Parts: sequence; C-alpha cells; structure tokens
Amino acid sequence: MNILERIRGGGGDKTAGLEMPRKLESWVEISESVSRLCTFDAGNGGGGGSGGISVKVIQDNRLVHDKLVDSFLNKFFPSGYPYSVNEGYLTYTKFRALQHFSSAMLHVLSTQSLLFAAGLRPTPAQATAVSWILKDGMQHAGKLICSGMGARMDSEPKSWRIFADVLYDFGTALDFISPLCPQLFLEVAGLGNFAKGMAVVAARATRLPIYSSFAKEGNLSDLFAKGEAISTLFNVMGIGAGIGLSSTVCSTTQGKLIVGPLLSAVHIWGVVQEMRATPINTLNPQRTAMVVADFIKSGKVSSPAELRYREDLLFPNRLIEEAGSVKVGQPLRRVLSPGRVEQLRASFPEEKFLLSPKGDKTYMVLEQSATGEDALRGWLVAGFASEMERSGAGSRDAVLNDAYQKMESVFPLFVSEVKSRGWYTGQFLDGNHSRIAYAKSE
Repeated sequence: MNILERIRGGGGDKTAGLEMPRKLESWVEISESVSRLCTFDAGNGGGGGSGGISVKVIQDNRLVHDKLVDSFLNKFFPSGYPYSVNEGYLTYTKFRALQHFSSAMLHVLSTQSLLFAAGLRPTPAQATAVSWILKDGMQHAGKLICSGMGARMDSEPKSWRIFADVLYDFGTALDFISPLCPQLFLEVAGLGNFAKGMAVVAARATRLPIYSSFAKEGNLSDLFAKGEAISTLFNVMGIGAGIGLSSTVCSTTQGKLIVGPLLSAVHIWGVVQEMRATPINTLNPQRTAMVVADFIKSGKVSSPAELRYREDLLFPNRLIEEAGSVKVGQPLRRVLSPGRVEQLRASFPEEKFLLSPKGDKTYMVLEQSATGEDALRGWLVAGFASEMERSGAGSRDAVLNDAYQKMESVFPLFVSEVKSRGWYTGQFLDGNHSRIAYAKSE
C-alpha cells in the first residue's frame, strides 16, 4: 500500500486519524475597509474545472463620499494613483478638464454661427452634418501642412500644444464672424477649418510625449485611456453648456462676440497651466541650457519637475547667458570655415560637437549620431568658457581648451546626477535643425 492510500485511510490504525485537507470552497478578501466573500461556482466543485468565482461584498465601511471618490478615481485616473504617476498629474488633469469644457462650448457656438451665416436655422442634426462637411475639405489641407512639422513637435511638445489651441480658437473666431459677411462664407469658413485642421494634428502629435512624461510604472496605456475618459466627460458637459448658451445669451451674433473671447481666454489659460504642470524629461535646447546653467551656478542638477514652471513656452528658443548663449543646429557652412572645422576636430577628436564662439553667441553643430550626453558635453564647454570670459580670463575662443578640460573633470559626476534626477539622455531633440555627418576617408 503506497503512502497516498495510507493518507486516505486505507492503512489501518496508524493512519486512522489522518484526513484529507478540506477543499477550499470560499474565502474572504479584505482591502481598504471592504470585505468581499469569494466562492467557487458550482461548476468548479471547489477545485479545478472550468467554473468561475463569485464575489460578494459583505462589508464596506467606507463613507458614501469615499465610495463616490473611489469610483471616480477608478474610472478617470490610472490604477495606483497617485503613486503610479509623476508629480503634477492632478494639476495637469484639472486644467485639461477646463480646457476641454471651454473648447466644447466654443465648438457649439461656432457651429451655430456657421449655420446662421449659411442662412440656416440650425437643429442639432444640421449642426452635426454641416460641421463634418466643412471639416472634410480645408481641414484636411491644414492637417497635411502641419504633418511636416512633427520633429519640431517632439522637441517642443508643450509650446506646440499651446499653439494648437491658439490656432483652434483663431478658427473658431472666424466662425463667429462669418454671419457678418455671408457673401464670404466659403472663404471665412474654409480658412477657419484650415486653422482647425492644423490644430488637430498638432494637438494629437503632442499628446504622446505629454502623457509619457507622467508615466511612472510603464502605465502609458492606462494614462492615455483615463486621460481620454476625462476629455470625453468634459467635452460632453461643455456641449451641454454650449447648447444652453446658444439658446440664451449667445442666440445672436452680438452675444457670441461677447462670450466667445471670454471662453477663448479661459481655454488658452487652461492649456497654458496644463502645459506648465507637465514635467517633460527629454533634453531639447532650452531644457539642456537650463540644466547646465543651474549646474554652473549652484553645482546642482534640477529635475524635470523643478524646471517645468521655469520653461519659456512662448519663446522656447531664447538663449541663456549662464549656459554660454548656445545656438544649436545652424548649418555648418554658415558658422565655421573649413580651416576652423579642421582645427576643432583636431582639438576635440573624440567629440560629436563643434563649437564656434561669435559675438555674444556660441554656435554648436552636432553630428548626426549625437545623443543627449554629447549635447550636455558641448553645452558645459560653452558654459564654462562663458563663465571664464566674464571673470576676465580671456575671450571665449581663447579659453575654449581650458573650458574643455574643466568639462572633462566634472562630466562623469554631472551626467550621473542628470540621470538620477530623471532626465533621459539617450537622445537630443533639436527639431529639424541641421546636423553633420563626415564622409569616410578612403
């Protein structure tokens, strides 16, 4: 008799007291003040099989307010919030909701204005039909033109997102004034939808890098889904509010010309605050210059969350003196002579950048394969050279080699700190700026 038979009770007196473990029929799971009774369905028989599991809430100690909040968070925020997202996500979401709410109201009012200009007294069905017909023409042309600017949007997604909403509101303003010039209806409506087409592409193209900046645990899809849920909810609310306005204070063109600019101002303010709260962690010219300037001034590296409110979203190409006033991406033929190129390549043979101080600027040209680390190296050299020039050590051109040696001594510690603070150095996003690739010598 084998051991299994003895355990089942077939082995005489010695095993008479042994019993089979009881099959697991049900259990209680307790999580966050909620107790749930879990039982196997009848088809499961308490063990294997194809049956499912039934779950019943047997105790919930949460207050009604907490239940509503939890339900809202589950539907509109990523799982694990707030620990699964980066700093600033709640601020971003609040202003995103405001942006979509005001944008939806503007859309309803602009569609009504177009229908008035076309001589129609709109019903909701007519508004929907005409809106789509108008978009299918000039809007597609706007999309095609804007699609060629994708690399610039990668470099400055926040600025382009703001620009997209400005374009959208410009198109909406043209819709509002179309009843005042019905003889130019096609021209005005077409130009308005052309601007909106460009806005649509810019807004969609910048959505992914913005969502990526908040993803903390590989939960980009969850962030995207919940973000779109928030957008849908407040779009619907905005459409309802817009319908109310269109039948009351905005039933006339004069009313729209008063309310429209106010809604547009709220819309643009909301998207600016939304973008300011977004901690983009990729290196572009502005963020690289700011990181280097902070390091030269204080010896510390700022994180993406610390820099976000200091970024210039309206004029992102401004030069920062403390970082060497570096202007990157100019064509090589315009900033360096052939002799100077050979001299710099001989001085810094292992580098993937060329620096040329001219006047109050330092021009930097990157090789095609240059990464964020290469850009940081070049910016540090320019920043140290500028610091030496201000201290009276000589012109930036004269102290370039000394600045390079200083960069070499501090760079390992500097780049380690940059990475630990959350910056991604694997790429340098400079838009459509010029880079160089040297021909291989035979």
